[in-house]
Formats: sequence, C-alpha cells, structure tokens
Amino acid sequence: MVGRVADEVILSADERSFLEAQIRRHKAPRSLSDRCRMILLCAEGLQSKEVGARLGVHEHTVGKWRRRFVKDRIEGLTDEYRPGRPRTVS
Repeated sequence: MVGRVADEVILSADERSFLEAQIRRHKAPRSLSDRCRMILLCAEGLQSKEVGARLGVHEHTVGKWRRRFVKDRIEGLTDEYRPGRPRTVS
C-alpha cells in the first residue's frame, strides 16, 4: 500500500539563499529557522518522516510546512494571524 505522494519542493537560487541566511541569523525566531531547515531538507528529496526524525518534529508538522511553502513560497513560512480579540498589552 502506497501513501500520499508529498509535494515536491524545488527552490530557486534566491529562495535557497534566503532560507540558508535565516538559519545562520542569530536574531531570527527559532520557529522560522526550524521551518527553513525543514524546507531545505525537503528540497533535498527527503520524505517528511525522515526530515521529522532528523529535526525532532512530527512528520505531520513537516508536511504542513511543506504544503504551505509549495502553495505560498517564502510568505507561507510566517505565522498566520489568529482569530479573536486583539492583544491589549503592549
């Protein structure tokens, strides 16, 4: 039995350099650098299960970010706004 086929991640030179720069940046949020690592490993042709095992995250998490990157490219790696009342503490 064969599972779903993952979306193929193909990076342009600009996208690859941006992702690698975010990983090296000390002030980048940890969540963004983890997502960049996931996408770079996916671009190497690894399956979500392998990427998850390497980075210590669940394969569904890798699949989520892979799908969002394929759909929205770099903009897909940022957090979406959450519903509800806006924050009142500044």
